[in-house]
Amino acid sequence: MTAHSLLLILSYPINDKRLKMAVRIICVKREDGKYDYPYVAIDYFEWINERINVNGVTDRTKIQDWIKDEQGEAYVIDKNGDKFYLVPAVCPEGNKYVKTVDDTRSDCLLKLPDCV
Repeated sequence: MTAHSLLLILSYPINDKRLKMAVRIICVKREDGKYDYPYVAIDYFEWINERINVNGVTDRTKIQDWIKDEQGEAYVIDKNGDKFYLVPAVCPEGNKYVKTVDDTRSDCLLKLPDCV
């Protein structure tokens, strides 16, 4: 799926303008191994657009690009029902990733279950 395809799924035209949509990240697919940045171990995210009830799977770099370049919104809901939005980031080695914002105790993105 290209970044453009992701944008088309996550938004739709209204009076020749795009309505920004948000997706909820529901699980992650991780690579085995040891990483300095555990976010880089995430290969892809499974998400749902709760507004229009559409599911999808997108790789880590495309989600990062969509949030950074297209002003997309993605979030995680923790076990208490609190919502944490993802922000784009790049590690010193240049790998793109996303992490939650306002979650200073521990990143609830990393606590999501593995996708099957």
